[in-house]
Amino acid sequence: MSKPRTSKTEPDPTRQVYETRAVEWRDCRQRTRTAEVDHLVQRVAGSEAPIADLGCGPGWYAAQIAAAGMATVGIDNARAMLDLAATAAPTAQLVQADLRHLPFQTASLGGALASNSYVHLQRSAIPLALHDLHRCLRAGAPVYLHLFPGDQEYQMFPHDDFPGRHFSAWPLPLLDAVLVGAGFTIDSLAEHPPTPTVSGSDGLHAHVHRAHTLADTVGPGMRLLVVGLNPSVYSADVSVGFGRPGNRFWPAAHEAGLVTKTHDPRHALTHDHIGMTDLVKRATRKADELTTADYRAGFDRLELLAGWLQPQALCFVGLAGWRAAVDRKAVAGKQGRSIGGRPVYVMPSTSGLNAHSSLADLTDHLRHAAALG
Repeated sequence: MSKPRTSKTEPDPTRQVYETRAVEWRDCRQRTRTAEVDHLVQRVAGSEAPIADLGCGPGWYAAQIAAAGMATVGIDNARAMLDLAATAAPTAQLVQADLRHLPFQTASLGGALASNSYVHLQRSAIPLALHDLHRCLRAGAPVYLHLFPGDQEYQMFPHDDFPGRHFSAWPLPLLDAVLVGAGFTIDSLAEHPPTPTVSGSDGLHAHVHRAHTLADTVGPGMRLLVVGLNPSVYSADVSVGFGRPGNRFWPAAHEAGLVTKTHDPRHALTHDHIGMTDLVKRATRKADELTTADYRAGFDRLELLAGWLQPQALCFVGLAGWRAAVDRKAVAGKQGRSIGGRPVYVMPSTSGLNAHSSLADLTDHLRHAAALG
């Protein structure tokens, strides 16, 4: 029997409910996602990399994956649940950990499922949690997520039979935008109708796979949201926006006082409150591979993202994206149109190929952008 390992956990009221009532919860619940897990296993067939059951609870689905002959790793924030999972899925590797801090090496997972687990995080924490999941998955790895429909930010349900738990619920368009921003290609995303064994809606079912792109680093309290045009293949390879040698974004951002550490988007968000995303998430070798539909879809996603997270301002790096999506005659500086109600600044490209702008010029533009907030 696998003995659960322990990683980083944080106190949380929902975890306490599962710690004290794990057996009771298991005995009054049913396995309702077996078909979705079978579908995931079929998509991963042939891979030697393990499938992660994120929020594995009593180990129902970890056992199902293991029975199919796949390597399995389960994580849960509640030790009591992992004790149950060790009996249900004795061959699975089990780890006590927080979904926001996954204890896996980069590109080590062949797939993942999360049934009613990310529902216990604040919605505003989900983009960064999914950024970490994106890091852990191999390119193309499939993921199944089950979440709740609605519009609720981390509150208790009034008639919960296990009171004290907190839940978040998602409007479908916002969830779509967050998943795409997190670097996933959506294969299907829909709200399913009730089933005979589930009261009310059966929830939001998302089948996605890990795209070869960058995952957003966004969250609440951003003093600036930096918007690139789209990731280069090189940046997607190294998982850092503006990552190509010779690109002057990071030196300019450091000189402007926006970041205290270069080439580390997660640190920029969590320590400096600088978020990063792209107008188009699809990685390409050349910008001319992008289409009008790419720009329109990207702009719509940014409207949702900025309207939800409310950064103090947005800065488009490079004129091409803003000109393609909004104003063909735009020049660098503050723009007349906002996104999600937030002011927008457009600056020249930081590429080393842009000989018209010096490092000092780019630094000044970033300072002006940050001052909009």
